[in-house]
Amino acid sequence: MTINEGTRKYRLPNPTTPEDLECRWSKLLNFGDKVIIAGYYYNGKGQPSYFGATYEFLTDDTTCEGTIGLRAVSEVEFEDDGHAMAWAMQQ
Repeated sequence: MTINEGTRKYRLPNPTTPEDLECRWSKLLNFGDKVIIAGYYYNGKGQPSYFGATYEFLTDDTTCEGTIGLRAVSEVEFEDDGHAMAWAMQQ
């Protein structure tokens, strides 16, 4: 999925800060020089509804107030947040 499609479909902010993401999504993880999230997007009863997204720091400021940009969004939804996080870690 392209960055623009991901920002529209899942309402992902770009650019943003880790602090802002953490206020919106509870499944956020700092992973090396990346910030990854597992988000929830309801697709109907019994359907996979979790997605993964990977952000990267755009400046040398790697604190919670540093600017990050969206780099990847999963093209498929996952059955749980663990699989979404695993996908995001591999990006």
